Amino acid sequence: MPAFILDLDGTLYSGSMPIPHAADFVALLRRKGLPYVLATNNSSRTPDDVAAHLRGFGIDAGPGDVLTSAQAAARWLQARGGVSRVHCVGEAGLRLALSEAGFELDEDGLGADAVVQGIDREFTYGKLERAVHALRAGAAYVLTNPDRLLPKDGMLTPGAGSLGAALEAASGVSPVVIGKPSPILLGYAVDKLGLAPDDVWVVGDNAATDIAGGFRSGYRTALVLTGLATRDNYREQLAAAGVSADVVADDLAELARLLGL
Repeated sequence: MPAFILDLDGTLYSGSMPIPHAADFVALLRRKGLPYVLATNNSSRTPDDVAAHLRGFGIDAGPGDVLTSAQAAARWLQARGGVSRVHCVGEAGLRLALSEAGFELDEDGLGADAVVQGIDREFTYGKLERAVHALRAGAAYVLTNPDRLLPKDGMLTPGAGSLGAALEAASGVSPVVIGKPSPILLGYAVDKLGLAPDDVWVVGDNAATDIAGGFRSGYRTALVLTGLATRDNYREQLAAAGVSADVVADDLAELARLLGL
């Protein structure tokens, strides 16, 4: 029985715009009893917020269906041990995940054991300065996800990886990456599914994160051409990522047909 790790932004929606056939695809998985996890590299929203956002597009979702890079980052830090104070560069979803995991948020970064950074749409030079000081003082660096660009309402906007490039350049410290293509987020998603890896499809619109992560982790992969990847550029993007996709589909409706669902 196949199971699915579904990307969100660019796959089920684009910013505030629904992607055609996404709600029908999720409904099809529910109707057939096929397990899935809604796994997002975006750390800005809480699982409740993510589920509410999806329901606004007619996609039946609850917080238990969701796994965010913020949740995965907090879980990874807990497993690593030796971290109690965290300097957070990010938005509400990341701050809440870290707080709920029992970490103390160190606002100035001077006593931080780790810097955890995600997307921050109120990023400033002062935030860059505090994070760099903490990293140069010996704090570990955790990056929720490496996405440098995100699809939003038909355009591309800077992602967490763009901010991370500045932190890494200024501090000289390379981060532990949690989100796709890292196996960390995908491994937690497979744990959530409770199935063997050879039953799992990773579905997404980004060759460098979704498909590369699934490919290198040994999962089946399906690239949908509804976000960063398009019919015009997907071959170039796969080649740049050094990976291949098991299936390439124009949208989720075509994917369902190709997989015989």
